Amino acid sequence: MLANVFSATSIGLKTVLVTVEVNISERGLPSFQIVGLPDKAVAESRERVLAALENSQQTVPDHRMIINLSPADTPKEGTIYDLPIAIGVLAANDSLPKEKLGSYFFAGELSLTGALTTIRGILPLILCAKQLGFTHACIPIGNADEVSIVNGICIYPARTLNDVVLHMCDTTLLKQLKVKSLTQFYKQITYEVDFADIIEQYMAKRAMEVAASGFHNVLLKGPPGTGKTLLAKALPSLLPPLTTDEVMETTKIYSVSGTLTARMPLILYPPFRSPHHTISRIGLTGGGSSPLPGEISLAHRGVLFLDEMAEFTRSSLEALRQPLEDGNITISRAKGTASYPARFMLIAAINPCPCGNLGNEDKRCVCTSTQILKYKKRLSGPILDRIDIHVFVPNISAQKLSSSIESESSINVQRRVLAAREMQKKRFIHEDIMTNGEMGTKHIKKYCQMSDEALTALRKAVDVFKLSARVYFKLIKVAQTVADLAQSPHIELSHMQEAIQFRVSE
Repeated sequence: MLANVFSATSIGLKTVLVTVEVNISERGLPSFQIVGLPDKAVAESRERVLAALENSQQTVPDHRMIINLSPADTPKEGTIYDLPIAIGVLAANDSLPKEKLGSYFFAGELSLTGALTTIRGILPLILCAKQLGFTHACIPIGNADEVSIVNGICIYPARTLNDVVLHMCDTTLLKQLKVKSLTQFYKQITYEVDFADIIEQYMAKRAMEVAASGFHNVLLKGPPGTGKTLLAKALPSLLPPLTTDEVMETTKIYSVSGTLTARMPLILYPPFRSPHHTISRIGLTGGGSSPLPGEISLAHRGVLFLDEMAEFTRSSLEALRQPLEDGNITISRAKGTASYPARFMLIAAINPCPCGNLGNEDKRCVCTSTQILKYKKRLSGPILDRIDIHVFVPNISAQKLSSSIESESSINVQRRVLAAREMQKKRFIHEDIMTNGEMGTKHIKKYCQMSDEALTALRKAVDVFKLSARVYFKLIKVAQTVADLAQSPHIELSHMQEAIQFRVSE
């Protein structure tokens, strides 16, 4: 007696179809064996499935059972195979019809009582099932909201194993999950910091506005307590909500990492990640024996804030080089290779020296020249080269701190950001990028039109300040964003001057 049930396994965001082959043989002693490179969690599925079947008052075959997870040379991990194994055992034992199994996709963990519990990584699994032509899928009810935006496949959330069995036997049909639009999930959110909360720091706030408009990286440098962290935390309030494609892409990452919750089943807004400087290189970039996404992938299409950047380990910072350029990261381990998107906006904050008072007019720096030089060497040239905007955040006098002058709110600034983003959307409608910060050399040559005065200023700045070729093109990208904020079709001299000022203001 043989039955085939279909599920899948994820290697990073790549999903592979898995056929759960269940064979029940009357020859041999009663046994239950799982083959096909299962990990410990899959091997323990034997105990969960048998207990769930017994406690669900289903017939447990007293024969030799072999469960093969095909393809057998692909590692299988996690608890998602509990439900397909249980359905396969019942189908092989003729306890439910096999005819419908060919169009169904199953994934879910079973408790010992037979209840279906939430699993991680369900979104990429359902998208894979849809792509492979499956028309129906049975999943735990706890994962329903996460996949409710997927159309083109009938999804049946279930609470227990018995619910699935009755559905497959056409006794009591499960209620099909209604497809929802993203607008049904959007709700008013309150940001931790508003631009109106930040006093003075006009140049730094302008830098953050430009960064939000063009998705540029920013380095905030200044004495302690000047508002660098506050500026970074206010940045999400300027960013527009994610598009439908971005929501799907970002939610898949969070789904695989297991960080989605019932209150946050979808990632609708640009994520803000702020890891502590003691984080390991693997924690930052991703990895592990079975590669999981790191902070740079969890910050995809959002903000990665590295406070006290110079305190991060050198290996962690150097590992950011390739993701900052390519927007993705590939992690190779013994169990396989996983690729994750990592198109994030890097916001870094550092002090000018170990004591933090270098250049401070109110406090004297007590660091020696050797200490200052050693501190600055913690950030390599290639990393600094990849940061588009460098801005100094100075001290603010007590008189200005106590002034009653109101600062511009995030809502007003966001309007300008959205207008600039709309220009970029139209500009790159036939490209695979969405913002100026993502432009490559070919895009710059194709779309960035400069006046003769702007080009002359750019060439002069590169010669005087001995800037690299990478910085040359980054200046053009930032100038293009400044032009977009001004609703200008071309890069004029004032736009280029502002971009240069953001780069060499120190």
